[in-house]
Amino acid sequence: MTATRQTQVTVTLNDGHEIPQLGLGVWELSPEDAYSSTRAAITAGARHIDTAAAYGNESEVGRAIADAVADGEVTREDLYVTTKLWNADQAPGKAAEAIDTSLANLGLDHVDLWLIHWPVPSYGRYVEAWRALIDARAQGKATSIGVSNFYPEVLDEIIDATGVVPAVNQIELHPGFSQAAQRADDARRGIVTEAWSPLGRGLLEHPVITAIAEAHGVHPAQVIVRWHLQQGIVVFPRSRNPERVRQNLDVDGFELTDEQIARITALDDDPAAAGRVGADPREAAFGLPDDVTE
Repeated sequence: MTATRQTQVTVTLNDGHEIPQLGLGVWELSPEDAYSSTRAAITAGARHIDTAAAYGNESEVGRAIADAVADGEVTREDLYVTTKLWNADQAPGKAAEAIDTSLANLGLDHVDLWLIHWPVPSYGRYVEAWRALIDARAQGKATSIGVSNFYPEVLDEIIDATGVVPAVNQIELHPGFSQAAQRADDARRGIVTEAWSPLGRGLLEHPVITAIAEAHGVHPAQVIVRWHLQQGIVVFPRSRNPERVRQNLDVDGFELTDEQIARITALDDDPAAAGRVGADPREAAFGLPDDVTE
């Protein structure tokens, strides 16, 4: 890892490219909020923005990036932009068109990382979708490619079919659902793990988190972000509040002890905190083409 400040710490991917470890996610943000949060994050020093076709805010993220570049805050080369191929677009012949649509929405000629959003095992098109991302990388439309919500069996399938190992696996990951087994499997393959929903649900009021936050004089969200960072996880908390965006990125001034990290990780065994927030990727079967019966 290299760094001048926490928001610019980078992790090296298995393809040799660097990814900023901390940034902004825009899942569930309205287009207007995605724009303002992206601008606030860039101003605060974030260089990694994570969006997706399914979020419905690629255009506003792209506009925020263009405005930040035009205002001289950053260059395009300073920024790391991630987007994702939606489930319906895994259908034969649709992926290439969807990739071009996302680039047009973002106003970019390439993204730094393109992910398959979900494997949707019941649909069974993830190997074809992975081949489409390999083609997009070969065409210069993506610098790196990876997956989201993948688990060992489907990782085996796409790697065995193509010989190409994803650079990243973005999974639900937060205190109470620390995904130790999947993180270990990713690491064994040389895949960097990213966290979605990194703050979980209800964790900002959990007494373990609040006690550690009080000990460091920081907000509970900052404690959770540090928990991710100190374990080498790529993380991009979201917020529609510009001040909260800045706060989530301001995690330089303290470090969790090993004992504090262990106490937070132990929330996996706390019924009040443990469990998924989102869907189980082994069962998820949403966002499919209209002519497919789930």
